[in-house]
Amino acid sequence: MNQDTVLIIADDAEFPRYVMGRWQSERKVPAFTLMGSELFKGVHSASYDLALVGGIRNGRLAMVLDALGAGAAPIIYITGDSHAASAVRSSHPKLLILPQHDGWLDSLIVLATEALRHADAAARAHRAEESATRNHRDATLGRYMLEQRHSMNNALTSVLGNAELLLLEPGVLSAEVREQVETIHSMALRMHEIMQRFSSLESEMNFAEKESQRETKRASHHAATGS
Repeated sequence: MNQDTVLIIADDAEFPRYVMGRWQSERKVPAFTLMGSELFKGVHSASYDLALVGGIRNGRLAMVLDALGAGAAPIIYITGDSHAASAVRSSHPKLLILPQHDGWLDSLIVLATEALRHADAAARAHRAEESATRNHRDATLGRYMLEQRHSMNNALTSVLGNAELLLLEPGVLSAEVREQVETIHSMALRMHEIMQRFSSLESEMNFAEKESQRETKRASHHAATGS
């Protein structure tokens, strides 16, 4: 299982120390990347799974949040200033804001854990969708190749037949041309073998599918009858 990475951006050195110290008591502890707002120039979102922002000096918060907002990872802003929270909420509607009240560390861990879980689920769903798209594309290509198999075999048969007729006529072809016709004949044979392999694979896949269906039916029967 991959370890989550949490990016902490803070100018107050105590803030990341409190967060990391509290997180150490949890069963699953992420990796941490620490950065101050003065050095922050934007980080590729693929390098972290969650961003925590707190203790930022005046005048730099908007820059930090704008840079983080360009990525897909969730962002949690921790602040004890209700006015600052209201200001950033309107300009960053996707931002998760946590008031820095008593017990905020416990609330942060709960919120961060849920944000990481949600982000992981969204990433897995996206990967599954991409995989399904690729599989559908490959299946479409495979069906087209199987549908065109007969036409391809007919074309290859014609190429092979004409090449063999030319090769049967002694003295008609020069040595160079004869060598070229032999190459055409050999490549046509190779293509024919590939097409035959497609047919064999189709039969094997159909057989495996039928066996899988029979196994599923037998398992369902055993589960229903207890035998």
